[in-house]
Amino acid sequence: MIQRHRPLLSYWDWQQRARCRGMDSSVFFSPPGEHGPEKRAREAKARAVCRRCPVIEPCAWTAMSGPEAYGVWGGMSEVERRQLRRPGRRRDVAAESEMADSE
Repeated sequence: MIQRHRPLLSYWDWQQRARCRGMDSSVFFSPPGEHGPEKRAREAKARAVCRRCPVIEPCAWTAMSGPEAYGVWGGMSEVERRQLRRPGRRRDVAAESEMADSE
């Protein structure tokens, strides 16, 4: 069987329509040493952008299916994606995180 690979540009085409396009990447990626309230506030800001994004699903799929170990992708932080990848994990981690942010 011959495997056909998608052209790289078409694979990443969804990024052309992303709300985060052109934004400062520091909204989505932690600076060294960021913890606690600062990290939660930055991630909440990133998730707010993601919630209104027309390509949130392909962004999340890319992060979950690839090696995206850092940053907020598709409205999910690296911790949330790691939790979802765990075998047997069934709860909506992103929804749990949003509830925690609103408290």
